[in-house]
Amino acid sequence: MSKMFKPGQKAPVSAQFGLVGARGAPKGVEITGVKGKPLPPTPKPNMGYVPVDLTKHKNK
Repeated sequence: MSKMFKPGQKAPVSAQFGLVGARGAPKGVEITGVKGKPLPPTPKPNMGYVPVDLTKHKNK
C-alpha cells in the first residue's frame, strides 16, 4: 500500500489521488493533485489520499 497523505499536505508528485478511509479502504473517489500544491479537504475526519496513477510528462 502507498503512503497516505493528509488533506492540506503538499502533493509530493503530480498524480490522481484516491480518497481512502481511516483504515485505508478506498472510497471510489479520485482527485487530481499537482506537485507542490496542497491536497483538498476530505468529507470526514481521519480520511486521506493515496497516489493511484502518476501523471505522465512528455520528454522534450
